[in-house]
Amino acid sequence: MTPESPSLHAGSGGAHAATLQDVAREAGVSLATASRVLNGSARKVAEDFRERVERAADSLGYTPNVSAQATARGRSPVIALLVADIADPYFGQIAAGVARGADERGLVVTISITERDPERENRILRALRGQRPQGLILAASRADRTGEAGAADPADAELEAFSRYGGRVVAFGERPGDGSGTRAITIDNAGGAEELGRRMAALGYRSAIGIGAAEGVRTSDDRLNGFARGFAAGGGEMSRIHRGDFRRESGTAAMAAALAEGVEPGTLVFGMSDVVALGAMSAIRAAGRAVGADIAVCGFDDVSASGDVTPALTTVRVPLNDAGYQAFRAIVDDDWTQAPLPVEVIVRGSTPGL
Repeated sequence: MTPESPSLHAGSGGAHAATLQDVAREAGVSLATASRVLNGSARKVAEDFRERVERAADSLGYTPNVSAQATARGRSPVIALLVADIADPYFGQIAAGVARGADERGLVVTISITERDPERENRILRALRGQRPQGLILAASRADRTGEAGAADPADAELEAFSRYGGRVVAFGERPGDGSGTRAITIDNAGGAEELGRRMAALGYRSAIGIGAAEGVRTSDDRLNGFARGFAAGGGEMSRIHRGDFRRESGTAAMAAALAEGVEPGTLVFGMSDVVALGAMSAIRAAGRAVGADIAVCGFDDVSASGDVTPALTTVRVPLNDAGYQAFRAIVDDDWTQAPLPVEVIVRGSTPGL
């Protein structure tokens, strides 16, 4: 450190965070040269200058400015992940897979919560575009939000603009209809639910109640429709559907409404997610009914809590952590193709055979 430079290390009196100007002065180079080395510019810098700048930055404890890196590189070392609800273990497992991939590449994951609100999602997308992340992962299930005259989803324009400026978009489920080459992570929601329906019919169930999200939410629709097909193929019928959202409380409320209408012993309840199914189980117990022996319950996802409740929840296992990891690889690998994400029916105590 030069004599005229103030102490910049943490813990010294009057210390302040080292700036790029401090690093340039310490290394004896221009500010532009220091910026090219530390902010990832594509312009070449002589090796001796690079080494001097890196030594100075290390000595001063300099932390690169992410915004400056984004300006120099055209993008920041950040992957943006959009989820509907961070408290939902479905999204938590996906986020863990994304973080695993980001750690391998030395990148940072930021998480934004959309609450499945289209306007909120659009605001987040606009803000993220200005921050220039390397990629954007849309993990929340998107409703079919085309207008009455077939107008495009307003979010599609934001995603197209994001791609146009060099960011890559990966969506869970169907690709947004923006024509930007968005990559998609597909989970066989319909096929897994159809196999679940067949298995439940094979156990002897003939009457089922579905609990799902609002019509037009693709994940919910695929699972409810798939289950109904499989159940019908085995001789069963899903006689009614109660709708709400993806929260546990919604499953509880929907099940309470079904019980108020009347539920015969031996009826099967299909919650379109484990979280919803767990809420339904709570409502059944609160009504003085027994889960399994009286009213059977099954779900979808196989979140960790599903095996911990009593009786344990019958479900469809989805490799969500692997799905999150594949979403990350879809951001960073130019020649990426999706590897299989097999789903598997797991029969447990909540659906004893009749």
